[in-house]
Amino acid sequence: MSAPRTFRTNGQTLAFDVTGTGPPVLLLHGFPQTRAMWRPYLPRLGQSFTVVTADLRGYGDSSKPRHVEDMSFRLMASDMAALMASLGHSAFHVVGHDRGGRAAHRMALDHPDAIKSLTVMDIVPTEHLLTHMTTDIARAYYHWLFLAQPAPFPETLIGHDPDAYFERCLLGFGKAALDDFDAELLLAYRTAWRDPDCIRAMCHDYRAAIEIDWRDDQKDLQRRVHCPALVLYGQDGAMAQLLDVRATWDDRLSDMRAQALPGGHFFPDQSPGDTQDALLAFLNKII
Repeated sequence: MSAPRTFRTNGQTLAFDVTGTGPPVLLLHGFPQTRAMWRPYLPRLGQSFTVVTADLRGYGDSSKPRHVEDMSFRLMASDMAALMASLGHSAFHVVGHDRGGRAAHRMALDHPDAIKSLTVMDIVPTEHLLTHMTTDIARAYYHWLFLAQPAPFPETLIGHDPDAYFERCLLGFGKAALDDFDAELLLAYRTAWRDPDCIRAMCHDYRAAIEIDWRDDQKDLQRRVHCPALVLYGQDGAMAQLLDVRATWDDRLSDMRAQALPGGHFFPDQSPGDTQDALLAFLNKII
């Protein structure tokens, strides 16, 4: 792969790529992946859309903040809105999986005029997850609590064998097998998560969720996202087994569609064809 393009904003350097032509779509990855997760999607989506894939701050080839307060979803959202504006896209579709979905949701709240549609993949609202944390949810999504422990405890443990820890994340709460992930993409993920600065930033991401994002979302409980929204989730994933995913979004998204797809948390990797079918069916109705 060629070197990514970069954009400097909010004191951070963002790595991104642009593919295709047509209406702009921003694709955001989640933990513990990078923008590389979307490579299999580019040939098909790029036929109809200008596709921007970017590494969130703290991940991949983007810069790695040293402080918890610099890893909030509000700042991630601001980064991406500024990136898209710099590319000449005053309004665009945004699609996010996992942490990217949470940043996308925050973007739709903070920058509503810029968002033509919102797609979130296998998440329930951050506020709902943290406020209604049960024993079963905590056991399935233990990493939310482990990574949020004070530094350098999780960083030290993970640093002894990053591949073992992060591959367990891909396979554990993801209900996936390692061969569900393309070998070239796994190499990109391993390269990223072996970096101690990336490990620290990812821990800060989860610390910020509890220390900053939860409070931000509680303040916005009465606000709704009004653009067309699509909620996709893995039918075998922990969230689908433990919660009514659609119901958690009912009072947050005023124009919502929801659909379960084959696979677990990482259904975009497990079922890329079904995922692209659902995404394109949604986006093509909005253009």
